[in-house]
Amino acid sequence: MPDQATFNHAALVLAAISSDQRADTALRFYFEKHRYLGAREKRAISQTVFAYFRWLSWLDPKLSPQRRLEEAVALHERFQADEKSIKAEALAVRAVPDWIWSELEFAAPAAGADPSAVSPAKAGYLRQLQHDPALWLRARPGHAHALAKSLFSAETTKLAPDAVRFTGTQDLFKTEQFKTGEFEIQDLASQLVGVAAAPLPGQTWWDACAGEGGKTLHLADLMYNKGVIWATDRNFKRLETLKRRAARAKLFNYRAALWDGSPKLPTKTKFDGILVDAPCSGTGTWQRNPHARWTTTMEDVRELAVTQAALLNHVAGSLKPGGRLIYAVCTLTRSETTAIASAFSAAHPELTPEPVLGRIPQLTLWPHELNANGMFIAAWKKA
Repeated sequence: MPDQATFNHAALVLAAISSDQRADTALRFYFEKHRYLGAREKRAISQTVFAYFRWLSWLDPKLSPQRRLEEAVALHERFQADEKSIKAEALAVRAVPDWIWSELEFAAPAAGADPSAVSPAKAGYLRQLQHDPALWLRARPGHAHALAKSLFSAETTKLAPDAVRFTGTQDLFKTEQFKTGEFEIQDLASQLVGVAAAPLPGQTWWDACAGEGGKTLHLADLMYNKGVIWATDRNFKRLETLKRRAARAKLFNYRAALWDGSPKLPTKTKFDGILVDAPCSGTGTWQRNPHARWTTTMEDVRELAVTQAALLNHVAGSLKPGGRLIYAVCTLTRSETTAIASAFSAAHPELTPEPVLGRIPQLTLWPHELNANGMFIAAWKKA
């Protein structure tokens, strides 16, 4: 159980959260103003705030913020010790908003089944959401085992060749391995997007919604710094962060450019591959960002689905013959995943659906199967 100082700090963070600000953003701002806090204290405060939002529906609103935080941590510790101490049926009603169930593929009960019953897959998904998330690193190509050994509290996985799960407590940003660019902090599901893209050295790729460049850097690494990657985003500051990250990783085979997602493209270049890591509702990150469960709405999903469809339609003409288009979103809603991919396939007969990671053309990665974020990936190839 955290000490009283941790609860006091966490209560101040809760008070600072506004309707247009996520908990992780509020935590970042709070830590910037309280630089005297050490890594261990920051971790305890963050975990306490996230526990609050995981167990929000169980808390008594009449209590003070500190007491509600204590209640949340107690529930969280009880669940961590025995996840079956809280029934899956209760989690289905209280751990997530009601609207999500009409959007998840496994949510529909079998014919004649009890509509209120919780299937094993659904129970696994819910229980995963209530656990602390795993911390995944991406090593430079071929160096995962060496990185895991050098960090001590880390292990590799067969799911992605360069993925390392870190289980230690040290501040990774202060390690020599981070300073010398030996790894990036990147969730396993995001790494699998790069693996699915599988760019080759010397090719020309476009990361259309690059953000701060996590997937751009992965593509660059997979291309061994050869060829060209166009990295575009509507936000200039994100692209500046990409430049800093690329310099630390010593990756330079990219061109950064602003693009607002409109039909006016940033370049007339034709590409061997295009990655559309589109803006989405982020329901696949609800384990890592539990606050988002209570701020994301079905209206958000509908609006983002329009944006996702437009982005795919805008970039489709930029593929070379034989070029590959990868669509990825860290959400699990039907409206932003299978519905988008199916509609796009119907509208673009010149593109043939391609297997993702050697499986089917549309692949959903579930949090409870990966111990990572949820992700949807679809792929097409131009004839």
